[in-house]
Amino acid sequence: MKKSEKLTNIIESIAFVSGNQIAIKDIAEKLEVEEKEIVAAIKKLQAKYSGDCGIQLLMFNKKIQFASNPEYADEVSSVLNPIKERELSRSMLEAAAIIAYKQPVTRMDLEEIRGNSEYAVQKLLELKVIEPVGRKDAVGKPILYGTTDEFLKRFQISSLDELPDYDELLDRIAKIHGVANDDDYLYSREEYVEEDAQPSNVTQAAEKIQTKEKEFELPPIEEEEIPDFLIDEKVEKI
Repeated sequence: MKKSEKLTNIIESIAFVSGNQIAIKDIAEKLEVEEKEIVAAIKKLQAKYSGDCGIQLLMFNKKIQFASNPEYADEVSSVLNPIKERELSRSMLEAAAIIAYKQPVTRMDLEEIRGNSEYAVQKLLELKVIEPVGRKDAVGKPILYGTTDEFLKRFQISSLDELPDYDELLDRIAKIHGVANDDDYLYSREEYVEEDAQPSNVTQAAEKIQTKEKEFELPPIEEEEIPDFLIDEKVEKI
């Protein structure tokens, strides 16, 4: 295999694995080759992925990135968007519900309840289901999040005043996004709401969630009593 051909294959692999844009300068530095050699290889790849090919290699601002052929945008969207919605519902279902009941809430507050939620928060922001509503008066001034009108529209709720109880909201979101049963939830609902809980509004639902949080708190450690003989011994020494 010729050196130029191997370089072209390597760049093809790099662009594919990266998925995101990558600077030509960085490729050249790491592979210890001239930028002009990288550009020559990129042009070969652009010729390869041209015409009716479903994939294209873009070169812009001295960077490269693979992208789908815009000619097939409608077909790609019709297949991937429904799949994406179902996957997002599984990972964001409870995050959205908890934020709705406890807002405004920071990501750290959310993670105290359901564990790592960075991905869920990021996706909810991208879908405009939640938005920053301020900063908490605490160390680091963490961002506070609340739900948006898009949340109400997406989950078919008229207003936050009409927010259903926690279980009903989970069921409603699940039905809208095609989650069939409890096995599709990341966490069981009972982790946050007692089985006999029937909150009728936002405040009651939040209280139920907070009650479940307290169940996991360790009891305070009581100071051990000092035996009488040790007390007497201490007095005698003084």
